[in-house]
Amino acid sequence: MTIKISIDCMGGDHGPSVTVAAAVSFVNREPDAEFLLVGAEAIIQAELKKNRCLNHPRISIVNATEVVTMDDPIEVALRRKKDSSMRVAVTLVKDGRAQACVSAGNTGALMAVSRYVLKTMPGVDRPAICSILPNQKNQPTYMLDLGANVDCEPLHLHQFAIMGSALVAALENKPKPSIGLLNVGVEDIKGNDVVKKTAELLRADHARGLLNFYGNVEGNDIFKGTTDIVVCDGFVGNVTLKAIEGMGRFVKSTLTDAFRSSPLNMLGALIARGAMKSISATMNPSNYNGGSLLGLRGLVFKSHGGADKYSYEWAIQRAFDAAKNDVLSRISASMALLMPAPEPASPVADDVASINETISQKTA
Repeated sequence: MTIKISIDCMGGDHGPSVTVAAAVSFVNREPDAEFLLVGAEAIIQAELKKNRCLNHPRISIVNATEVVTMDDPIEVALRRKKDSSMRVAVTLVKDGRAQACVSAGNTGALMAVSRYVLKTMPGVDRPAICSILPNQKNQPTYMLDLGANVDCEPLHLHQFAIMGSALVAALENKPKPSIGLLNVGVEDIKGNDVVKKTAELLRADHARGLLNFYGNVEGNDIFKGTTDIVVCDGFVGNVTLKAIEGMGRFVKSTLTDAFRSSPLNMLGALIARGAMKSISATMNPSNYNGGSLLGLRGLVFKSHGGADKYSYEWAIQRAFDAAKNDVLSRISASMALLMPAPEPASPVADDVASINETISQKTA
């Protein structure tokens, strides 16, 4: 089955030099992938020519005349740049021309544009960013929210747990993945009111056999692999993610400097080269690039803005896997089961509320 993915080629710190090269690399090794490259047509063509892939049968260009920059306010991305590569790429998903979208652009703008264009699933109040982290069991730990929602209520964290459970069930073939609620301690009496009330909701689902709620977990449980999923609000999640990425690069840099500091250490590095490559592969943040914007009526994946070709290709891989495993319908089914949809609002009211809520969250 061919999976069509739209790429916001102009997004991120490096733009087409990275996004086009990553798409070309991926399409050359994955026969079931097809790409719609969105952005300035002439620039994309030049990059395709540079990568010797100008007339590839599974790559096409969709022209867009505007670019959402990394420092553009959300209002600009939503109301003024209606022909941006980001918005056009997301719209291709809405129109059914693509099954998933990947962008390295401004996170706030991508969330706002995606929410406005695609709308949220029934039963979902706020989309969440979910990504994976390594653990000592050599399996991924899925964590959400990683920055989309700074302030959350128990209802929102409950929804994140449901969406995360559906995602992991689809991608990891685990019917009932375990869920941990990030807290300052594992005891039920610890944490703020939001965490305590969220735990009550999750325990009720666990008692009914709907979710596999492990209980409270702490930061060190992320890398222990204590649970398949770790749920938290976007403020805590984003700070945790950035700290982890920084530590990974710090450890790699420190080890490199130490091995280069003397001839004896360099000999030791040569002897341990195989082990060091394995450690680097496990701890390299680039291997875990690509966060899913869960809760939308379409698949959208966010790459780090500063991603290189290798890292961006991993974000494409996440989008491809999600589309191939029909993650969207699985999440929708889980939300329908656990969170019955309220009465539908009018389309106009829904659009306005969506924009205003997203803007207020990002500007608060």
